[in-house]
Amino acid sequence: MASESNPSPQPSGERWGSRIGVILAVAGSAVGLGNFLRFPGQAAQNGGGAFMLPYFISLLVLGIPLCWAEWTMGR
Repeated sequence: MASESNPSPQPSGERWGSRIGVILAVAGSAVGLGNFLRFPGQAAQNGGGAFMLPYFISLLVLGIPLCWAEWTMGR
C-alpha cells in the first residue's frame, strides 16, 4: 500500500490582493469619517470660508466615488 502525501491545508478565507490595499484600509480606518466631516465647520469658524467651495467640490469628486467603491467592495 503506497502512502499518499497530503499537502498542508491552505487556510480558508479571503486574502488581500495587494499590500497597498491593506495600507489604504488601515489608514482609512485610523483617520475615520468624523474628522473629514467635522473639518468644514472648524474651517468656517476660524475664517476659512474661502476654502469651503474647493472642499465641497473635492467631497463630490473624491468622497462620493470612494464611498461607492467601499460599498461595492464590502458586498
